[in-house]
Amino acid sequence: MTDLLPENEALYILSAWFSPSYPVGAFSYSHGLEMAVEKGLITDQISSENFVRHILTHGAGQLDAQLLSAAYKAAQSDDDKALKEVAELSAVFGATKELTLESHAQGAAFLKVTRDCWPNTALDRLVKAWPGPYAYSISVGVAAAGAKLALEATLTAYLHGFAANLVSALVRLVPLGQTDGQKTTTALMATITQLAQNPPAGNLDQLASSTQMLDFFSMQHEDQYTRLFRS
Repeated sequence: MTDLLPENEALYILSAWFSPSYPVGAFSYSHGLEMAVEKGLITDQISSENFVRHILTHGAGQLDAQLLSAAYKAAQSDDDKALKEVAELSAVFGATKELTLESHAQGAAFLKVTRDCWPNTALDRLVKAWPGPYAYSISVGVAAAGAKLALEATLTAYLHGFAANLVSALVRLVPLGQTDGQKTTTALMATITQLAQNPPAGNLDQLASSTQMLDFFSMQHEDQYTRLFRS
């Protein structure tokens, strides 16, 4: 599994996987930002950019980059033991009920539609090695390895899709204008590029995040009186 697809074919696949039309339900999650907006902590383009960047660099973004990379490498090397271990670890790593739902629901949906529409043996081996639940990052990492997509390109597309979905939620919640939403996405390019080029490395037993405020907001969101999103 060392030969990679030509860049144009890989770009087509990644564009399909992270298109808003790919049926994983990403549009229905705000990652706790809905409560942050209600608390008055996100009010404009700058605060939106700062929150999303912090999630990328200190929260789920960097965690998912590390887990996706580990799953990709395990699948690429046909190491079913390592694949099972990272899938199992990611399945129990959610900080809150809703953030766990966000990851597992998208992971299951991505796995199902990708096995149906872009099948490869790596995904079959994942299902055999680990019965689920499947974190979104794991499903994507294994699918990318099986499809012979480059890891850096996959990370870039995955992180952009994650950030773009958060920005889209903020466009509706703040409300943030469409132009300010695009300014936010543009401003995050360097952060996403850097994280994709240099994902966190090290012992998976030392996985950690520092977005405690957002985790607390996610817990509060479970009882938020009026809400648009599932997380």
